[in-house]
Amino acid sequence: MSDELKQLSKLWTDGGGHYNEGIGRDDIFDKLREECGVFGVVGHPDAASLSYYGLHALQHRGEESCGICTVDREHDGVFNYHRGMGLVKEVFDKDKLDALQGDRSIGHVRYSTSGGSGLANAQPLVFKYRDGDLGIATNGNIVNAPEIRRELEANGSIFQTTSDTEVVAHLIARSPKDFVNAARDALQRLIGGYAFLIMTNSKLLIATDPHGLRPLVIGRLGEAYVFASETCALETIGAEYERDVEPGELIIFDREGMHTERYVPLERRAVCAMEYIYFARPDSDISGINLHSARKRMGSRLAIESFVDADVVTGVPDSSISAAIGYAEQTGIPYELGLIKNKYTGRTFIQPSQELREKGVKMKLSAVRKVVEGKRVVMIDDSIVRGTTSRRIVNLLREAGATEVHVRITSPPFANPCYYGIDTPDRKELIAGSKTVEEIRQLINADTLTFLSNEGFTEAVGGNEGEHNRGLCMACFDNDYPTPVDFTSDKSCSC
Repeated sequence: MSDELKQLSKLWTDGGGHYNEGIGRDDIFDKLREECGVFGVVGHPDAASLSYYGLHALQHRGEESCGICTVDREHDGVFNYHRGMGLVKEVFDKDKLDALQGDRSIGHVRYSTSGGSGLANAQPLVFKYRDGDLGIATNGNIVNAPEIRRELEANGSIFQTTSDTEVVAHLIARSPKDFVNAARDALQRLIGGYAFLIMTNSKLLIATDPHGLRPLVIGRLGEAYVFASETCALETIGAEYERDVEPGELIIFDREGMHTERYVPLERRAVCAMEYIYFARPDSDISGINLHSARKRMGSRLAIESFVDADVVTGVPDSSISAAIGYAEQTGIPYELGLIKNKYTGRTFIQPSQELREKGVKMKLSAVRKVVEGKRVVMIDDSIVRGTTSRRIVNLLREAGATEVHVRITSPPFANPCYYGIDTPDRKELIAGSKTVEEIRQLINADTLTFLSNEGFTEAVGGNEGEHNRGLCMACFDNDYPTPVDFTSDKSCSC
């Protein structure tokens, strides 16, 4: 048995035990977590190295595991792959990259929910099937995966992971049709939000869900094509952005080149609102909209909707800095670095006591006393989940001498769970799902609290005025899900 298979066997039997397993769910800061990022290359001799740098740029989308799979078409389409637990720079070195020969690759970074961690679920998932090798990398969540999985198991399928992605592999492998038609049929069965890279020894398929919930872009590097969850990954490798992959689009690369088609018609465009608010890097563009500029507009609109007289404006690093600048510019109140994030604390163990957890807050975030002492502070943040993070940060500012702390949130109240690839608590744990704004204000110890309105948010982002919610999915705010969802099932992503 190979070393990797021994490690996989151990993970399947004892549940893992990696130091970063399940990171985020019980983290000191209860921020929402994006589940995955994907990166693909077609037609470049250094596909693995490009994927390494591309995944490094997407590291914020998943810090738990990563992997790269390549196809060496000069040697009969041989698959080479490596996956591991940890950050991209921890999993890959020069020797591992040199072993990944080929001019075509798919790569993945992953953050899983509790119970879904471990090397067995690290992607790309790689399988043997009747037509050779099959590799799949996914960003997102398949809402009806449990139903399909039960059907497949009843018909004899044996699953080796808890990942939704394996469902797609089984659908393809069990189909009597050729690979492309089998994949097309499989995609048509899926409900949810996803971006797929599916590779065989001779073909690569790229597909997004019918609503475009999860982002995916196309770039060019010379004659090569590049695919990434965000445009920042294209910039990192020097690729030029070409366009977004359209909702419901299927792109096929084979020996004849590139072909595009729709496997389903577009019914309603619904790009995830939280990509604009929090997840995507500020130097990325989604649907042609720059994230830094959109977040500045959110802050500006928030200032118009909820001005408060204060001495300084500060943003919770890093995702709220752009919005804080926009709020400050709109109001004329000076923007200051009132909060500093320690970027070197890394991923920490869950602290064994509340007292140590509170000290852990100061390990990761510090208030700048000379900036906030004796001042009325406007604290800009992107969202409130359970409320524990906001309370801790408000108290940090008060301990540093702030006389007033006014909290302004650049999203509407997050009251509903996500079923499309964001790790959110159950509805009962979402503070906005059961409490009024005034009750939340009291719980987080703020002098005032205001959320950005739904209308203010959609106008700040921009988008197409003729589309529902300007082409955004805002189900976490308005409970209007673009697909059918099973409210009784586990809504967590396991991509």
